Amino acid sequence: MSGVEQLVARTLGIPESHVTDTLEYQSISEWDSLGHVSLMVAIEKAYGVSVDDELTLALRTVAAIREFAAGTAPEPITAEQTTAPEPITAAEQTTAIPERPVVHRGLEGVSFDQTTISHIDGAAGVLEYRGYSIHDLAAHSSFEAVAYLLVHGELPNTAELEAFGKELSAARSLPEPVLELARSLAHAHPVDALRTCVSALAAFEPNGGHGTDETYEQARTAGITLLARIPMLVAAHHAFRGGREPLIPNEDVPYAEALLTALLGERPTPMAVRFINKGLIVHADHSANASAFVARVTTGCRSGMTASLTAAIAAFGGSVHGGAAERVMSLLDEVGSPERAAAYVAELQSRGEPVMGFGHRVYRTEDPRVRHLRATVAELSEERGDTRGLATLDAVAAAMAPYSRHGVAPNVDLYAGLAYRLLGLPDDLAVPLFVIGRTAGWVAQVLEQQSNNVLIRPLLSYVGPHARAYPEGER
Repeated sequence: MSGVEQLVARTLGIPESHVTDTLEYQSISEWDSLGHVSLMVAIEKAYGVSVDDELTLALRTVAAIREFAAGTAPEPITAEQTTAPEPITAAEQTTAIPERPVVHRGLEGVSFDQTTISHIDGAAGVLEYRGYSIHDLAAHSSFEAVAYLLVHGELPNTAELEAFGKELSAARSLPEPVLELARSLAHAHPVDALRTCVSALAAFEPNGGHGTDETYEQARTAGITLLARIPMLVAAHHAFRGGREPLIPNEDVPYAEALLTALLGERPTPMAVRFINKGLIVHADHSANASAFVARVTTGCRSGMTASLTAAIAAFGGSVHGGAAERVMSLLDEVGSPERAAAYVAELQSRGEPVMGFGHRVYRTEDPRVRHLRATVAELSEERGDTRGLATLDAVAAAMAPYSRHGVAPNVDLYAGLAYRLLGLPDDLAVPLFVIGRTAGWVAQVLEQQSNNVLIRPLLSYVGPHARAYPEGER
């Protein structure tokens, strides 16, 4: 081991074998802001130099420290020199990383961490969960298998899938006070009721949902429980506002079928179940979208799984995130028929207004999830004997084709809402149904964040006045 590796290992309190050139500031919990300051102090003592803010910013990786050491101290560092300094207090801590002059509005183009959950290539229209193409998963998998893949990291074998299905079905029941809360919110929008009821579930967890001492295994158990309960919350609220009591399906009913049974109050058709299963799969995760980022920020504060998913639902309900799924249905009503599609698109374009269901923050080509939803919506339309809605959306897509080369292609929201209408479900359930699928991804994102947790604390570039004189007199 070189002196640099010994210095970093002893200062951060990690094994020397972990000190590689890929190790960098905030890549591990030990190398946080306080750890970085301690490391700069150790470098000052070891090399007899003064580390200023510019050098503090530069020495963010083991490779950079090694390069610095090679040019500063050709002689090996002695054991005495590599002794870690006395721990510094929070009061002594200064800002480790100075304010950056470049501002990335909306954090666009900024990678804030590494992940093994999902991969997106926006230019090529690629989406993978843990390395598996969304096309293969949508064509061949069940939602339970995809949820297992996201939460546990690998596709399950037959025994593991069976056990996971039983774990989910056994956790469906809801605490009576939460059911009564859902009943009292029958007048509320379904996503508002869902957010409130998910938050209330924390009060019935062993640790009260506070999360400060929540272990990784406790978080995973809480996540799986939420994966089971959130569909039943959506269905219970829907039942209450329809004037009926909620129906919790038997434990032997698979996930997608159980969801539809609870929502409709009756057994669904196999075609309807296939659509819901596929819809849940394609909605399950989408890398660092806004709600996943919110969940990670909340987890970074060491809040629990339930708190993190409550925050994610709050973000997801916004009109430019998951809320867009509900707004797409107004497009179908405004167009009315396939014959009006071209005129509708031309009118909106002339006013500079977006056409809902088109364009995506990441994809510059067709959203890879669209083909799977459209195919099942086509089958569902044939089954229900109503193809007018599909023809109208297809006509809008054709009218929008000239704009696709600019990255304004159909997105995942375009066809989903029509399917819910064909199933007899109201438009305002589009967002909660999206949430049900995305819960699997949120759980995986929270677990990954917790496994190597760090407080996510970006900066704001202050551009306001300085040194203002306080006006005379008390206020």
